[in-house]
Amino acid sequence: MTHEEKAKAYGRVVAKAWADDAFKARLKADPVTVLRGEGVDIPAGMAVTVAENTATVCTLVLPARPADLSDEELDVVSGGFDLAAHSACAPMF
Repeated sequence: MTHEEKAKAYGRVVAKAWADDAFKARLKADPVTVLRGEGVDIPAGMAVTVAENTATVCTLVLPARPADLSDEELDVVSGGFDLAAHSACAPMF
């Protein structure tokens, strides 16, 4: 699965969770099973935690420190992340 395909799958899962409270509850309770059911490849042994940002809670995720970055990965990291698109966190940054 390419980075673009992963991003689209993530977007579909987020949109579905916003629109369907029952889906969101299942996603929070058993994220690996739900994500796999939505076509997201989760490696065996990988744990997934779901945290929900709100108007008063912003979750800051620290990515694992990479050993080496490929050119594609470096482009993603050096491009930054637009927190303004994530309204709960925007006032902090």
